[in-house]
Amino acid sequence: MSTRRPPSPADRVRERLRAVAGDRCADAMPRGYQRLGRVLVLRLPSLLRPYRELIGRAWQQELGVTTVLAVRGPVEGELRTPQLDLLAGTETETEVVEHGCRWRFDAARILFARGNRTERARIGSLVRPGEEVLDLFAGIGYFTVPAARAGAHVVAVEKNPVSIRYLTENLARNGIADRVTVRAGDNRVVPLPVRSVDRVLLGYLPDALPWVPRALSAVRSTGGVLHVHRVVDARDAVPVAERSVAEAVGAADGVLLAPPAGREVKPYGPGRTHVVVDVRARPPPAG
Repeated sequence: MSTRRPPSPADRVRERLRAVAGDRCADAMPRGYQRLGRVLVLRLPSLLRPYRELIGRAWQQELGVTTVLAVRGPVEGELRTPQLDLLAGTETETEVVEHGCRWRFDAARILFARGNRTERARIGSLVRPGEEVLDLFAGIGYFTVPAARAGAHVVAVEKNPVSIRYLTENLARNGIADRVTVRAGDNRVVPLPVRSVDRVLLGYLPDALPWVPRALSAVRSTGGVLHVHRVVDARDAVPVAERSVAEAVGAADGVLLAPPAGREVKPYGPGRTHVVVDVRARPPPAG
């Protein structure tokens, strides 16, 4: 005996839209969405622009979220600011909880990628108590929070004043403020640890490769681990990313202590993949 799958929230929103706008518009509405606590983020085709308020209210009612946002354009600038339109609700501040970590932020002003969930958890599992960690792109604490909760001391560098405000709040919220030193400013010029850290987090997209020399200068003379994030073509994504990181270490006169190990984090647009490469290396000889 076959059983029919109950309609999903997306199915129910689609039927509401169909009743008002017809089949063409209803069939054009994507199923996917990103829920960030009490805020929902959608991608909608231009065909649905006249019905955005209807769609926002429908999702609000179906999922019980406070606010619905729609992507207006690509992430903008070096600070990676999202471009979003408000469809329903007014409150864009929210909180996401993953694996015991808590992040509070304004979803209309701060990018939070749900697709990085596994990587955030992995960093927390790799870090050992007592480690010295440098996070060159701390943001609101995406990787700083799991690293500090695992028992590391983290130097967290961030230049976006909005992110710094939420980073400071999130450290207190997670009870780890005493394990994190926040350094506000551009990581290209702000003073960093020198030859004293065990691990450097380079969680910047589309490409953290230019910061490999800066990261190498921070790791211990005996070596440390760099976690380098890149967006590369999907074909042979991992080996291509691994080779590029190995070449960057060599170009900075660093020494590889083990072959780079890459892994796919998530798709990143058509034909592109977000990859993180872990590489153990030591800095150039002193002097």
